[in-house]
Amino acid sequence: MSDLQILLISIGVALIVVVLLYNTWQDWRARRSMRQSLPEAGHDVLMRDAEPRREPGLWPTGRPAADDSPEADPACEAVIDIALAHPVAGESLAEVLRAIGRVGKKPVRVFAEREGGGHRGGALPGESYVSLQLAVVLANRSGPLTAIEWSNLWTLAQNLAERFEGLIEAPDQDTVLRQAADLDARCAAMDAQVGLILQLAQPRAVAAIAQSAAEVGFVQARGQWAWMAENGLPRFALQVEAPEGEAAHRVDLVLDVPNSLPDDQAFSRMVTVGRDLAARLDAHVLDDQGRTFQDDSAPAIDRQISALYDQLDQAGFLAGTDRAARVFS
Repeated sequence: MSDLQILLISIGVALIVVVLLYNTWQDWRARRSMRQSLPEAGHDVLMRDAEPRREPGLWPTGRPAADDSPEADPACEAVIDIALAHPVAGESLAEVLRAIGRVGKKPVRVFAEREGGGHRGGALPGESYVSLQLAVVLANRSGPLTAIEWSNLWTLAQNLAERFEGLIEAPDQDTVLRQAADLDARCAAMDAQVGLILQLAQPRAVAAIAQSAAEVGFVQARGQWAWMAENGLPRFALQVEAPEGEAAHRVDLVLDVPNSLPDDQAFSRMVTVGRDLAARLDAHVLDDQGRTFQDDSAPAIDRQISALYDQLDQAGFLAGTDRAARVFS
């Protein structure tokens, strides 16, 4: 190595050292200036409110909850926040919020943040609230959230803001609609309902069918006749359609995959129960296309359904959960 090369390397090293020393000095000056400008505290003031980032932003997880009410779900809901200029009594809010249930075909959930912290799934008498959140599902079985539905929600938020002197904060409409379309496309590929038809040999009164269903093990739950799992969630449902006062000609058993408990033998269980009920009702068992059902096809259908359960779980929509119910309804 020549003397010139050694000289150039030495100069380069010296410059690097100078730059590092200068940056260290600048950092020290900035920290000293920051400490002088901030109030004294027993902990790091800058980290006091540090919390995980959440979309679209209800309350941070570190804030104490007033009760066990669920929060808005950023995976499938868009939220409009309304910060109230002054605390508003729950009595005044409750009457107005009662009228907010849906926009178009999309359900809306309302949350209210209490004065002093915590939140409610609505407003209660005897409490005061400082902010509101309107959460609308981005997509369900009616399709993705539309511009009209979002506009209707915005109008509801504006009316609340005007009435209670509130300030609105909401995501951009185009962003919300893109998220809605994306969610709808993803969930449509995982949605499935599998059925069996019990074709009655003779028409039967609905009351008689209900009695036989109860004897087999169906119970009334969530507004329907359902075969329940051990944990109280429905595995599949029984449906009877007949004009009031008239006899029914068929009974349908429906396995709603996203809204049922994950099970490797979900369809086979329904077949077993269906055969039992068909024997009691003197009915012929058909598939959901109206063809005579062959029991040996059940294992293959079980495997297909099990694969759908896995897809739903991997996508964050575990079958049988409230989140799945919001989107697959």
